[in-house]
Amino acid sequence: MPQLPEDIIDRLTQMERRIQQLSTAVNSRPALNKVSGGGVEITDGGYLVVRPPDGGPAVFAVGSWSGDEYGMAIRRQTGSLAMSLHNGDGSSTSLQPLRIFDNGGREVFSDDAPNGGLARPWLTMLPPQDSTITRWPQTAATAWTTIAMSYNIVWQPRMRLLVNTRVSSGGAGNVQVLVNGAAWGTAVTAGTDFDHSGLVSNDFASVHGTLLKVEIQAKATTGTVYANPVLMYGRQS
Repeated sequence: MPQLPEDIIDRLTQMERRIQQLSTAVNSRPALNKVSGGGVEITDGGYLVVRPPDGGPAVFAVGSWSGDEYGMAIRRQTGSLAMSLHNGDGSSTSLQPLRIFDNGGREVFSDDAPNGGLARPWLTMLPPQDSTITRWPQTAATAWTTIAMSYNIVWQPRMRLLVNTRVSSGGAGNVQVLVNGAAWGTAVTAGTDFDHSGLVSNDFASVHGTLLKVEIQAKATTGTVYANPVLMYGRQS
């Protein structure tokens, strides 16, 4: 058997050692489950799906949807659809409505894709009010008297209220608003509109989801004071 040069044997030994090291490194590398200093991009018909351990519908799916459309859907772990952003027409240019569903699959929120704004829920709007002043809520009492009142569920921290006020010829008086029994805004002289936006409570967490009592009060120095609410809505902070 021919003798191999000693340096070749050494090289083969070194190569074997390096192969073992590479094999160990490949088999012991950490899971590729973290992105640092960069991002992940999915293109050309790709998508990302997250499924629960026991299978079933994807809890989260985003990416290529139908045809050329890209969309997104979020489901509850029970499988019911919670939110969607797709329309299923296979087009990459059509407008997609954002929808939120309750646990029964009923659409409770959506935007108006063609025109913008809100599609659902349909919101209550104040109907036209009586324009004959003498039929407005009124009082001739000289002490603060509640002449109009409403109850509303609190969903937003602030509210705007606009009240038209008038006084009989030669009369005088004031109008104020109470929210849950406390003065809200500044009282106005009768004949001046009450137009105020402000917090419904200094502790919103304590009133959220509860009944909000709104009272319009008036008092007359002389004559009769009239008040008619014409605008009222909740708003953000």
